[in-house]
Amino acid sequence: MIEFDARHSRTTLFGALLRASGQYGRNKSILDDPARQPLTYGRLVLGALVLGNKLSALTDPGERVGVLLPNMQGLAVVLFGLNAVGRIPALLNFTAGLKNLRAACDVAGLRTIVTSRRFAEQGKLEDVIAGLTEGEGERRSIVWVEDLRAAVTSLDKVRALIQSWRATAVHARAGLSPDDPAVVLFTSGSEGIPKGVVLSSANLIANAFQVKAHAGDVLTPADVFFNPLPMFHSFGLTAGLLTPLLNGIKTVLYPSPLHYRQIPKLIAGTRATFLLATDTFLNGYARAADAEDLQSVRFVIAGAERVKDETRRLWSRSGTIILEGYGATECSPVIACSLPDRNRPGSVGPFLPGIAWRLDPVEGIQGGGRLSVKGPNVMKGYLDANIPGGIAAPEGGWYDTGDIVGVEEGFVVVRGRAKRFAKIGGEMVSLAAVEAMVQSLWPEDTHVVVTLPDTRKGEQIVLVTDRPTADRDALLAHARSEGFPELWMPKAMLSAQIPVLGSGKVDHAATLDMVRRLRPML
Repeated sequence: MIEFDARHSRTTLFGALLRASGQYGRNKSILDDPARQPLTYGRLVLGALVLGNKLSALTDPGERVGVLLPNMQGLAVVLFGLNAVGRIPALLNFTAGLKNLRAACDVAGLRTIVTSRRFAEQGKLEDVIAGLTEGEGERRSIVWVEDLRAAVTSLDKVRALIQSWRATAVHARAGLSPDDPAVVLFTSGSEGIPKGVVLSSANLIANAFQVKAHAGDVLTPADVFFNPLPMFHSFGLTAGLLTPLLNGIKTVLYPSPLHYRQIPKLIAGTRATFLLATDTFLNGYARAADAEDLQSVRFVIAGAERVKDETRRLWSRSGTIILEGYGATECSPVIACSLPDRNRPGSVGPFLPGIAWRLDPVEGIQGGGRLSVKGPNVMKGYLDANIPGGIAAPEGGWYDTGDIVGVEEGFVVVRGRAKRFAKIGGEMVSLAAVEAMVQSLWPEDTHVVVTLPDTRKGEQIVLVTDRPTADRDALLAHARSEGFPELWMPKAMLSAQIPVLGSGKVDHAATLDMVRRLRPML
């Protein structure tokens, strides 16, 4: 670990890009994607200014602009371009469905959405995009990046080139400060209606440098990041783009984490040394890869869901070390992360530097509490049109994660969401602990535990598993051998495909809806 200095984050996103370009060299190749036409810092700055100028003519200063684009170089160019001209990108989750996308647009007050015809066609999103322009109130306009690029003239390029020579002064005229909103992200909606999370430039940049300070010499300029995670998810945005980009480390973007066969091949082709992914995706890559595909990967940074023992076993074949981390969109997102010399399976490592934390007692929970954190990476707040300024800031700067955790010898151990504890017969039961017990019996499958009301015991546990041959008697015998009380046993079991969010996390809300629909059959 090296010293973290929060003063390094006192700039804007575009200002941080300019600083990295000056520090590491305009000609350094820094960004790549499957098209295999790498961008240098200089070309990224130039492209951001060209597109930023075009978008500034279509939007107002300070306007929130919807961005519906895949994980490719063009998204990074649009992101920095909007920041350069004083607009706020709201990154839309294109896997969320029309209902949730409309809700996000309404919450953020979006009038303009930037997207791509090619992306819409390949992703079969034409009807979704058309649906975003309909409905009550002000009509939203769609800006196609293909049209923006076709409208770029030689004069536009010359203008942007001149601006790039004095980009700091040009950007200053946009009037942004480090604490102004830089992006709006939307919570995954796994437990309810998505919220609009407002992150400032200072929040995002601080987290990128907190990660670098935490990692120390583990990250080097010779490393190559491979990021298949969507940037509408804060893990993909900060850990997968901003952290390497602002620290002089090349990153390779990929548009979908679901391409299990293609991704290992591209990892091999780019000689990536760091991979960012969730347990679900990591398991898929390891199973689909040929023997040599993953040999270059020194470390995997895993987040968003607990890493299973089976996943660790699969990746150990290539000599790769999995470093599990923990975070929240509201914290930009990284709060804690394992390190090579502080890597304890079952924990998510130590807290990042610059983060203060406290554990508030929870009735029925021993050896832990409800985690709240404070630091330069904690959000400005949630979008809320009903209060002055439109942003509800966390009280006193403290963000309540809603997670029950313990801290053991400096290691953070996440026991589960506060909402993912059931009260059965007066006893608090961790659904995550039940899932881990089931996982230890059937390690190659995915299992989710939800609860339903119970007239006698308050709540009952239901296991949803994608294992078609799951047997309750075998599970009961295993639970007894592991010392689990019968009270913790699922009362019912359902074999089904488990819904997953675009970020790779289990969609608990959709899983619970499925169980409620099928309840008469259980």
